[in-house]
Amino acid sequence: MDIKVDPIDGRLRLNACPDMEAFLPPGVHLPGNLAVGVRCPQSKGVLGWSVFVPAHVTVTTTLLVTSRPLPQGTVMSADDFNGQNGELTQSTLITNPSQVIGKVLRYGVAAGQALRQDMLRAPYAVTEGQTVPIVVQQDNFTVRSEGKALNNAAQGEDVQVRTSSGRVVTGTANASGEVVVQP
Repeated sequence: MDIKVDPIDGRLRLNACPDMEAFLPPGVHLPGNLAVGVRCPQSKGVLGWSVFVPAHVTVTTTLLVTSRPLPQGTVMSADDFNGQNGELTQSTLITNPSQVIGKVLRYGVAAGQALRQDMLRAPYAVTEGQTVPIVVQQDNFTVRSEGKALNNAAQGEDVQVRTSSGRVVTGTANASGEVVVQP
């Protein structure tokens, strides 16, 4: 991490401060250009003050970049990306391989492109049009049925299913492709 702080305005006349504190104002995102707050709390007759100091924070790390052109729908494996030193300019850039492996590309990407979280999604546990088991559990009994999924859903996401009677129910897709409906 590299932090460059610009000098404060030389016209400011601030009281000496024995307990100066630095803080980040709400909504400030690292890295990039920002203002760091510096304050001196009021104590023992010394008037407190607060100023904002311009700064630039640069974070250099190993980013994950695609090793070749990859089409939409690629299920990512370790062969599909490499580590490359670069500047972390967005909080959505990916640096951890566990955030990539097994995920699916939302759209095609070129070779050497830095991977971002919004490029990937969890694999679907249920796909639109698929016949899926519907499971309703309550207390000591379970009811099972089947229906057609009306939308795609990854594990833990909501999915609507049309039953054989034509009724539409909403449940949660689980890892095995079942739709669990809460009574």
